[in-house]
Amino acid sequence: MDRAFFTDPHSYFGTNPRKELEKQDAELMREISLTSATRFPLLKAPSMTKASAFPKLTDKGGQRYVSEANPAIKFSHGTTTLAFVFKGGVLVSVDSRASMGSYIGSGTVKKVIPIHKYLIGTMAGGAADCSFWERNLAMQCRLHELREGKRISVAAASKLLGNVVFQYRGYGLSMGTMIAGMDEKKGPALFYVDSDGTRLKGNLFSVGSGATYAYGILDNEYDPDMDEKAAVELGKRAIYHATHRDAYSGGTINTFVIRESTGYEQVFKGDMNELHYGQYAEEAAAEAAAEAGDAKVSMDES
Repeated sequence: MDRAFFTDPHSYFGTNPRKELEKQDAELMREISLTSATRFPLLKAPSMTKASAFPKLTDKGGQRYVSEANPAIKFSHGTTTLAFVFKGGVLVSVDSRASMGSYIGSGTVKKVIPIHKYLIGTMAGGAADCSFWERNLAMQCRLHELREGKRISVAAASKLLGNVVFQYRGYGLSMGTMIAGMDEKKGPALFYVDSDGTRLKGNLFSVGSGATYAYGILDNEYDPDMDEKAAVELGKRAIYHATHRDAYSGGTINTFVIRESTGYEQVFKGDMNELHYGQYAEEAAAEAAAEAGDAKVSMDES
């Protein structure tokens, strides 16, 4: 099997605009070197690659995320994913809605992609891009494990993914993923990788159109020393608030925990509406009743 596609996709397809420009510049310099001073082509410049070779996401035509190459291609989408490191490992929580503009494409998307027993990735952006490249990463991690005799570190796995998508920068990929896992020696680790090749290490990330709402809960309640029960509840609540406020997020809340002893495990799966009208409605009613009771007591004392 020819694996040149994965190592150098531009050369494989013969579509690297930078190499084309370098080739044209070399031809121009060779022509200049063979030309006498009296015939120096002052006004000649290397020809430029067509703008369509560099697709960009812009606001062209009043639409969000429209390709410059083809205005009919619209990339409107949304999601909410989050992950954070806690005392017992790493927690990952996601929604399950896939949207295409104002149309809900699916309500049951699995946005957590297993890479191996101690490593998982999340999906935000283009579903096909995230799914394909994270499954390709799973293949590379398995090959590393077979070659080296030990599982790959979270940092190395995220670097592999970042290197691959960096080769496609400017070609229309849409990815905002988190690589979360448990290292054999260093313990829990979390990295953010996007389609521009950006790679960041941190203890807490939220990605997607509902990320600002999730951050509102996480910034207020996150504690790196919290236990697993508190971490699961925080992940559920943050995704719930995001799905409640963000039209592009919704469906089922899926929460995973990666432990050193057992690897990744799904610890919660539930519809956000059931939480809204069930557990959280009961908690709100109990708080309201408690506040009303305290107010009555204070009035009686006065």
